[in-house]
Amino acid sequence: MAEQRVERRLAAILAADVVGYSRLIGTDEQGTLNQLRSVRAELIDPKIAEHRGRIVKTSGDGLLVEFSSAVDSLRCATEWQRDMAARNAGAGEARIEFRIGINVGDVVVEHGDIFGDGVNVAARLETLAEPGGICVSARVQEDAAGRLDLGFEDIGEQALKNIARPVRVFRVRSSDGVAVDSAPKLAARPVQAEKALALPDKPSVAVLPFQNMSGDPEQEFFADGIAEDIITALSRYPSLFVIARNSSFSFKERAADLKAVGDELGVRYLLEGSLRKSGNRVRVTAQLVEAETGKHVWAERYDRDLADIFAVQDEITLATTVAIAPAIAEAEQQRAMRKPPASLDAWGFCQRGVWHLGKASAEDNALAEKFFQRAIDLDPMFAAGYTGLSAVLSRTKGTQSEEEALARRAVALDGGDAEAHARLALALVARGDHAGACAQAEQALALCQNLAAAHGALGVAQAYSGRPRDGLAALEKCIRLDPRSPSLVNRLTQLALAHYFCGDYDAALEAAQRAIRSFPDFPSPYRWAAAALGALGRTAEARDALQKAIAVSPAEFDFQVRDRPPWFRPQEHAHMLDGLKKAGWDG
Repeated sequence: MAEQRVERRLAAILAADVVGYSRLIGTDEQGTLNQLRSVRAELIDPKIAEHRGRIVKTSGDGLLVEFSSAVDSLRCATEWQRDMAARNAGAGEARIEFRIGINVGDVVVEHGDIFGDGVNVAARLETLAEPGGICVSARVQEDAAGRLDLGFEDIGEQALKNIARPVRVFRVRSSDGVAVDSAPKLAARPVQAEKALALPDKPSVAVLPFQNMSGDPEQEFFADGIAEDIITALSRYPSLFVIARNSSFSFKERAADLKAVGDELGVRYLLEGSLRKSGNRVRVTAQLVEAETGKHVWAERYDRDLADIFAVQDEITLATTVAIAPAIAEAEQQRAMRKPPASLDAWGFCQRGVWHLGKASAEDNALAEKFFQRAIDLDPMFAAGYTGLSAVLSRTKGTQSEEEALARRAVALDGGDAEAHARLALALVARGDHAGACAQAEQALALCQNLAAAHGALGVAQAYSGRPRDGLAALEKCIRLDPRSPSLVNRLTQLALAHYFCGDYDAALEAAQRAIRSFPDFPSPYRWAAAALGALGRTAEARDALQKAIAVSPAEFDFQVRDRPPWFRPQEHAHMLDGLKKAGWDG
């Protein structure tokens, strides 16, 4: 049978999506859909046709378009964005803004669809674009330079998700350097600042006064109360630099450009929000924005009954606060991964270390160790470097004494650092000092009650010390507070062992399988899955899980099973061995 030939061709690929689409749909689903249909019919589709583009597919708010020429694709994109900017003038919060990424590359064509790295790069470039803006690869910039009345801002080589090699990226500007989206935005009066303040050496955020949009002056105190409480709650996070209330609230009643606000306050992130009351219901919206680019990092809406206004205020404050810290952490990791190592400071190296630590593979652990050590070399007084290096050594070749010494060094450098106390708690668990571990975890929680790592440390200490049900509650709180944590594989594994020690083998198996699906190279979940299946009498599945547990890391299996590590009390270790023996382990 003749082999079917794969059709390939060189194409310019444009990927676009709507900024804040989920927020717009949540606020006014039908209105947003109607507006998007109108924009497509009246502006976008005709513009694509005019420049000889082909719409390959659409997905809700997204479009993938193929052009035969980089110049055609870029001319289409710039006209698209300028026309959208004019259309949005005066549209308020309901405005629709697009981000666009363009790449030139080889594509595979199949049944009218296109595939390949050329398409994937365009999609990743779109996520780097500003609202109303365009990002292009170096190939597009080269093809278009001198042929269009445009300027390009080189933002360097970027590490794009699931793309093997870094891609050099350019932001598209007009010929005078102004952003392509040149129509007026919502706010009017720029902030007067003599000079932008230097950014702190850790993530910085200002919480602006929430706007009272209810028309009820009595709700002003409610809006102010939420913003003030969020400032107080965020100030407890040692990893954040938070602007005080007096400075943030100086922007009350002042319409201001977000970039100018960020420059004047010297912060990277701004939290802004609004409150609208209707009857006995209140709607609070909040969004976290990167001040320099206007990029939305996180957004959420809360609809509540006003039965107890203070309880509602507390609930919204908590929900917003626990969402912001992980959102900033993820944004910081992405920023660090996009920068060349030569430009990183101690904080940047730590963020790269955290990113690699979250991959839970031997290769990434080695890279994480390298980056944390580099952070310490640059700043020997930076507690976070020691905290990170201690976490790496807990997984790799380091001894328990080294792991504990590094954590103690972090605590000594900054006794108010809740994350350092949480790391020391885990180091003490590794030594078998469960009481000391619980004390350190509780100290961390006293410093920052919403710190996920502290709840996780307390949970594992309790689980190994004969209090697995207490441990379950703490571990579940940990995962709830930070569901996308780089340490999620550890938390899921600990959840599995806590369920196992409670005798709930079905729940133990479910937690272990969640860990395996997300982190197939991490050895511990296979062991707990095998023990749980053995205890459940599912012999064939148990034997298969046991074989995988041994195959993924024979040395780890022997250490955990034959040697009884210090964190295991004899009775919990015997309980695990009972399940493994039922799975077929012969000792």
